[in-house]
Amino acid sequence: MFKINIVAVGTLKEAYWTAAVKEYAKRLTRYADVKCIEIAECNTPDGTVKEGKDIISKCAGSVYALDSHGVSLTSEEFAGLVGKERDAGDTLTFVIGGSCGLSDDVKANAKKLLSFGKVTYPHQLMRVILYEQIYRAVNILSNGKYHK
Repeated sequence: MFKINIVAVGTLKEAYWTAAVKEYAKRLTRYADVKCIEIAECNTPDGTVKEGKDIISKCAGSVYALDSHGVSLTSEEFAGLVGKERDAGDTLTFVIGGSCGLSDDVKANAKKLLSFGKVTYPHQLMRVILYEQIYRAVNILSNGKYHK
């Protein structure tokens, strides 16, 4: 089965974020084995170096880091990216940084930087958005009805 990892800094602290992620994770079980790996948050700009080392140590396969300066994709283009990695048989890893952003090492380690818009989202909400977009992508790839 297609493996997708989400390496995320911090934990989900609110029940509503956890519930949303669980719902999308449940829906995704038909399409992929999705695992979230949480990295301890450092909360200081200097902490991104330690976070970066921890993130890189958990990355596997093709790595895409979420960054506001990355390339923006439509849902269909994102589905194409997911489909390409799935068809290559590689593990797909997405990285969500913490409140201080990603270290330069993490950005350099990524195959590509992806942006979900020019605005900044709290990293807990970004996790929900990423799960939803992954679900939308695999649904598009399987000609499902979720994406209209």
